[in-house]
Amino acid sequence: MEDYQALADAVAAEIAAGRLRPGDRLPPQRRFARQRGIANSTATRVYGELIRRGLAVGETGRGTFVRAAEPRPEPALAEPATATVDLELNFPVLPEKSALVAASLAPLLRPDALTAALRPTGVAGSAAAREVAAEHLGRGGWRPEPEHLLFTGNGRQAIAAAVAALVPRGERLGVEEITYPVVKGIAARLGVTLVPLAMDAEGILPSALREAPPLRAVYLQPALHNPLGVTMSAPRRAEILKLVAAQGLYLIDDGINGFLAEECAPLASERTLVLDSLSKRLGPGLPLGFVSAPPALYEPVAGAIRSGGWAPAHFALEATTRLMADGVVREIEQAKRVDARARQEIAAARLPVRADPRAYHCWWPLPEPWRAETFVAAAARRGIAVTPGAAFTVGAGRAPNAVRLALASPPRDVLAQALDVLAALARTTPEESGVD
Repeated sequence: MEDYQALADAVAAEIAAGRLRPGDRLPPQRRFARQRGIANSTATRVYGELIRRGLAVGETGRGTFVRAAEPRPEPALAEPATATVDLELNFPVLPEKSALVAASLAPLLRPDALTAALRPTGVAGSAAAREVAAEHLGRGGWRPEPEHLLFTGNGRQAIAAAVAALVPRGERLGVEEITYPVVKGIAARLGVTLVPLAMDAEGILPSALREAPPLRAVYLQPALHNPLGVTMSAPRRAEILKLVAAQGLYLIDDGINGFLAEECAPLASERTLVLDSLSKRLGPGLPLGFVSAPPALYEPVAGAIRSGGWAPAHFALEATTRLMADGVVREIEQAKRVDARARQEIAAARLPVRADPRAYHCWWPLPEPWRAETFVAAAARRGIAVTPGAAFTVGAGRAPNAVRLALASPPRDVLAQALDVLAALARTTPEESGVD
């Protein structure tokens, strides 16, 4: 083995052991050569080998840095998957936009700014953060009042705080009969009973709300519903708001996918908590959750966030406020709208899915004789992770024979290949595929 390869192996071992961490700057090549007692030309070859292996990256005028490892996919609804292609995780990340984020956040890493950003913060953040967030979260002609905004660590914590504030232990929360699975776990931990509400192609049926047992609140996803992808029409929204007011209920509007349908206003009212998050807009590594609470609900929600330990980290609040103010989040959102449509076209060309062309997910009712759980197992054997319909079902009713496909994670060419594999699998039988 060449000397430079052995030296590259030694540096690689230090990276693997954590002694050299992502972002650490390697010594200048001349210093590295002196330290190791080698020629400068050998040091150049060592650094070139580290870059070739993907362990380091060279930046003109700055030096050579340890590169961050490629993240292992972690599905949102289960333990980390071993599947090669993850169609469970639905957090779109556009690597080509990372340079925008880095440039915007660079001033925050100055010692004085960083010292301030590492201090504690409250659930209301700062006046500047509220103003920026209010401007950014508006859609469909609606804009939250800055003084009505509260912040949480992420979108899931915003949901937990909303449920905790509105529904006492032992009481009932109405939800769509097929809903975001995290809500089921939150309700179980808070001692809240979920009541499934029947749906059609626009979301919950008004008749289901009228006929439901006594409820304290209703949790809905009116825009690009996860997993079905349906969106409420304006007349349906007006009817639901009228029923909520007439029955003295509270409403939780989860708008996490709303940025992909920016013309759709939330179901805002004096009895509504509007929730949002930056996880899908920006990326899961810089989370921040939002609650827009009308005056009568502001203090109960603020108290729930504090008591639940769901307040945001100050650094995350400062970083994301800066990214919103600089227009970075807007630019990434626009790129994701284009990306989501392109991925939906890939899916529609291969599978008979049900989806909104603006969404990053689609719903696939499976053909006979397949059953969802069996299909999930067969897909996993082919290195593809998908989510069965049962994960989204509330109550003891029969789970739909369908799977949700999250389109955001793999590169587009890999997504196309994976969907081709799933289409071919669906044309076989469980026995032919090796599962039953």
